[in-house]
Amino acid sequence: METVEMNSVSLKRPRSEDDVANADEIKRQKILEKPKAGNDSGQSIENLAEQPEDTKSEIIPNEESEEQEEEELEDSDEDGDPESFADMMKHGLTESDVGITKFVSSHKGFSGILKERYSDFVVHEIGKDGRVSHLDDFSVPVDDEDPSEETFTVLSDEDKQRLEELQLFKNKETSVAIEVIEDTKEKRTIIHQAVKSLFPGLETKTEDRDGKKYIIAYHAAGKKALANPRKHSWPKSRGSYCHFVLYKENKDTMDAINVLSKFLRVKPNIFSYMGTKDKRAITVQEIAVLRITAQRLAHLNKCLMNFKLGNFSYKNHPLKLGELQGNHFTVVLRNITGTDDQIEQAMHSLREIGFINYYGMQRFGTTAVPTYQIGRAILQNNWNEVMDLILKPRPGAEKGYLVKCREEWAKTKDPAAALKKLPVKRCVEGQLLRGLLKYGMKNIISAFGIIPRNNRLMYIHSYQSYVWNNMVSKRIEEYGLRAVPGDLILKGATAVHIEEGDVDNYTIHDVVMPLPGFDVIYPKHKIGEAYKEMLVADNLDINNMRHKIRDYSLSGAYRKIIIRPQNVNWEVVAYDDPKIPLFTTDLDKLEGKPLPVLPTDGKFRALKMEFSLPPSTYATMAIREVLKMDTSIKNQTQLNTTWLR
Repeated sequence: METVEMNSVSLKRPRSEDDVANADEIKRQKILEKPKAGNDSGQSIENLAEQPEDTKSEIIPNEESEEQEEEELEDSDEDGDPESFADMMKHGLTESDVGITKFVSSHKGFSGILKERYSDFVVHEIGKDGRVSHLDDFSVPVDDEDPSEETFTVLSDEDKQRLEELQLFKNKETSVAIEVIEDTKEKRTIIHQAVKSLFPGLETKTEDRDGKKYIIAYHAAGKKALANPRKHSWPKSRGSYCHFVLYKENKDTMDAINVLSKFLRVKPNIFSYMGTKDKRAITVQEIAVLRITAQRLAHLNKCLMNFKLGNFSYKNHPLKLGELQGNHFTVVLRNITGTDDQIEQAMHSLREIGFINYYGMQRFGTTAVPTYQIGRAILQNNWNEVMDLILKPRPGAEKGYLVKCREEWAKTKDPAAALKKLPVKRCVEGQLLRGLLKYGMKNIISAFGIIPRNNRLMYIHSYQSYVWNNMVSKRIEEYGLRAVPGDLILKGATAVHIEEGDVDNYTIHDVVMPLPGFDVIYPKHKIGEAYKEMLVADNLDINNMRHKIRDYSLSGAYRKIIIRPQNVNWEVVAYDDPKIPLFTTDLDKLEGKPLPVLPTDGKFRALKMEFSLPPSTYATMAIREVLKMDTSIKNQTQLNTTWLR
């Protein structure tokens, strides 16, 4: 998209068509009486959707026979005419739909474009020791046990194909014979090493056939050998896990792990990490893998696009989700319209006060059926509604094959017929349909259970987030940015109420609010009652958040309502070419690329900002506070389409 100056363009918040609300929605709106977010400055932002940092998601194992076709289908059909896409996004969510309505700063908002290039958004993971992950070393730890470099080139492409098919049980062969062309003991040793290191689970032996030497590869211990790399081949003195820094561009963490496992011919579950990272960004994070050598990993740098691996070390432990301290963000907002004074006010406020710790729009999905609605139906134990919400036709932006699948389902209610319309079986719709095919229409609970656990829990967590956002907006509207009696603060891991005599000892930065559950307490002021009323409107009992299916019982949690970012820095730069990068990445530095020379008085201005956030907070919500704008795809698509016209 061409970048143009927007100073002279008056952009107004587009008015969406009111959908017909059901009785429950009307009841809920009356209770919440939530105000619409103001946006008088007509600001605009693009491509804000990012995956929340450190989402605890599962990798869905690839189905080998469908994998390549599905990847091509998933990558296609994403872009289209901006006007038609805007029309489809009329049915999407705005911030006010999910309770995001308030700001804490007093400056006037301004416009800017985020992620005009994915390289304008860089995320560096902060480990539990406080160290920021950087890719700055490609060297491999010296190890006498490592095979020679020739190991990676001695096998032909045809040999590798046959060995992979043998390893993955793709044919009926029980062994593969590789002829040794230049027969020496050294050559045979290298072939043995190559097969065993590149194809875990295979063993080798040498045989004479018609006067020629052959290396015979065969399965060591059945299918389990593939998931459990060979134990006896790993030196005892070496840590069992190779830790490395993964630098990736425009790929999310799950996709990256799946690609690495495919190239290494291992199962994805031997990888571990502390948090997932956004797709449309450059991200740097630590990964650990069980019993794969640094040498083998480093070899991938020669054949993978948009990935680099480095900073290798061997350790005796994997990584665990949530162990990180947070993430450090480097963000470029291009073509900003704010004055220097506005920008200074906005950034000072971000550093000194912070931003409301809302759950960002990506928590709630991008289609006409928000994830929180499915979560609410699960908690209500309304399984027909769960099935209907996931499978029924929905207006808005979706891939063509999903539309056909939904139409077939609405017409026939036949899982087999709907599944035939769906080439991508790994999506939630495909998994649910397979479950219905297996367990029948009268056992929706078991059918839904086929969906990976973390994906199922995502729905009820989305509902908790929806409640939390609405309650926090109501709390700030009612009591402002100060601690008041009845608010909650944490003492260690325990929440306690602020008493009248202690109120001066606390600030808004100490206050937490609960996500609803059976193991939390609620504020002792109007907002405590508002929680109960909101859940009553949703036919839920706040005093009984235990579900008859244990997985869906909500214990609850506490979340700070205001986050003050650390290490906040910013700079306004001028530039002429929207395609040039405005800072150097870790890879640029390793490759010795200089930073482009920027003009002192360019056509455009950009705001370069850096800040660190704790886990499970949304960078988009920090940027929202700076620009004072609605980050929803619906709102931004319509604003940008208006601008393009």
